[in-house]
Amino acid sequence: MKLTDVLNYDLVQFGFRAADKKEALDKLTSMLVEKNIIASKENFLNALLAREAQSTTGVGENVAIPHAKSADFNKAMIVYAKSDEGVEWESFDGQPAKHIFMICAPDGGADEHLKALASLSQALMDADVKAGLDAATTKSDVEKVFADFVAKTEAPKEEKPVAPSGEKPYIIAVTACPTGIAHTFMAAEKIKETAKAMGLDVKVETNGQIGVENKLTKEDIERAAGIIVAADKKVEVARFDGRPTIMTKVADGINKPEELIQTILDGKAPIYKHDGAVDASEDSSANESIGRRAYKHLMEGVSNMLPFVVAGGILIALSFIWGINSFDPKDPSYNKVAEVLFYFGKISFSMMLPILAGFIGRSIADRPGFIVGMIGGILADPSILGLKSDLLAYTPSGFLGALVAGFLAGGIIHVLKISFSWMPRSLDGIKPIFLFPILGSLIMGLLMIFLINAPMASVMEGLKHFIESLNGSGKFILGFVVAAMMAIDMGGPINKAAYVTGTALLTSAGSAGSDVMAAVMIGGMVPPLAIAISATINKNIWPKAQRSGALVNYVMGLSFITEGAIPFAASNPTRVIPPLFISSGIAGALSMTFGIVSKAPHGGIFAIAAGAVSNWPMYLLALVIGAVLGALLLIASLSFGKKIVK
Repeated sequence: MKLTDVLNYDLVQFGFRAADKKEALDKLTSMLVEKNIIASKENFLNALLAREAQSTTGVGENVAIPHAKSADFNKAMIVYAKSDEGVEWESFDGQPAKHIFMICAPDGGADEHLKALASLSQALMDADVKAGLDAATTKSDVEKVFADFVAKTEAPKEEKPVAPSGEKPYIIAVTACPTGIAHTFMAAEKIKETAKAMGLDVKVETNGQIGVENKLTKEDIERAAGIIVAADKKVEVARFDGRPTIMTKVADGINKPEELIQTILDGKAPIYKHDGAVDASEDSSANESIGRRAYKHLMEGVSNMLPFVVAGGILIALSFIWGINSFDPKDPSYNKVAEVLFYFGKISFSMMLPILAGFIGRSIADRPGFIVGMIGGILADPSILGLKSDLLAYTPSGFLGALVAGFLAGGIIHVLKISFSWMPRSLDGIKPIFLFPILGSLIMGLLMIFLINAPMASVMEGLKHFIESLNGSGKFILGFVVAAMMAIDMGGPINKAAYVTGTALLTSAGSAGSDVMAAVMIGGMVPPLAIAISATINKNIWPKAQRSGALVNYVMGLSFITEGAIPFAASNPTRVIPPLFISSGIAGALSMTFGIVSKAPHGGIFAIAAGAVSNWPMYLLALVIGAVLGALLLIASLSFGKKIVK
């Protein structure tokens, strides 16, 4: 798909005016409705504004490239508007946007349109294109500008390293942005353009939605005078160990390429060390707040922990099919298959603490932090490995202990790095594989046993007792809150926080089960079920592209896979999320009020069928009430003031 295939010249607007970018996006999406391209502007407008909330799409030099995906589109399209006065867009360089290219991409579309979008970014770096757009007064002028660009530009080819000439320094770079559409390629083009103007050899790797293109080779890295990493998301940087490397945001790749390149040429680029340190005052996260960095480290641990919890929870739930104690050879209901399922599940589930702590430590301090964090996670509950010793005869600190251990691991490694910074660089190789793991594990063990476990265990016990002491109204409110949290961002940090709370309390409760876990699970089951029921009652409230997918949510909801609701919530968050939030909260509140507990951290209907959920008739009643209420609220919310799609 070429750039000229996605530019819609019939929709080109001249003399475009708007007070700010919000009004501009409102006008452009309204035009799409007027032209019968989409049925309602709300879905796409909300998606565009959500993208702007991440970071501005005003890329500088009077250009803005707002972009988003929506199920309302069957194919990709680019809408161009020219504003003589300019629209305030909070651009990187502070200049108003006079050339606005709105990218309309379909949900789940093929990668071809992304390549066309990359071409747009490249085109807007071309001097002839910019001059042509400035002079254009008709739609035909715009069409000719891009037709001429496509004609003179071949399809993107893999850039080959230029043979060393001994004269030209070689600069390499990596660019990436969260969405991988516009800024990634704008930064790449700007760096290439600037380097060539400075008489340098250059190669830029892009990490866009279509994947890694123009990948840097080992030879590129060895030959390069320096490396620029202009990225707002995680990219592979271990390969740059020991090389002069500038870590910066993608906006600097667009606005400050000459400054970045000159820093390398002047020999002022810091030497990157993959064990986490750099020989400079800045690194890639220097501009982030402490809270933001702590949140990212926590989410790294939680995200890697959840698969173990889910796998273990489902296996444990399946083992209950033959009876709640059928895994026990001494019980009359004993079954060999149940025993296998239960112990495999228990192994997976018990790994949640070391995995949580290990990956938090790894996020902070790379591989040395991982092993030290794992040790701390195990010591938060030594029974998971069957360890027995008078030294380990303490009350396990559980989830909270593992959480503290993860951050403590990162801190320990950073202290060790500072402490051993006097060692010659020739011995750097033994630090991350010998000194740091050994000393870090020893320090972690002593701190966990003699300092961390006791207070964290007391906090966990206090939390358990507090929940147990709640009366009827208190339980109702708690159940509403944790279940509603499951529906706010479905798979996001709030959802994960609620789920982790449930699993932490379940781990602490042992075989007794947890009422909070039951409320969390029902809160995650309601959103997909509510969407499926609403589509069954009135399919016209959902866009055509989503109707068939809505019915699949019966299976997703019953299986406790909340993520099935994400595409539907993302398409119209202001009208979809509140009904799901309310209905999930009601279901969770009823579950807590009925005194229902779950002995399994996952499984949904399978956990219920296996007997892992107490008082299952009332649990199903709470689920039905929540799902039906959610469906009715969705129908009312989506039908109010909206043209029904037929």
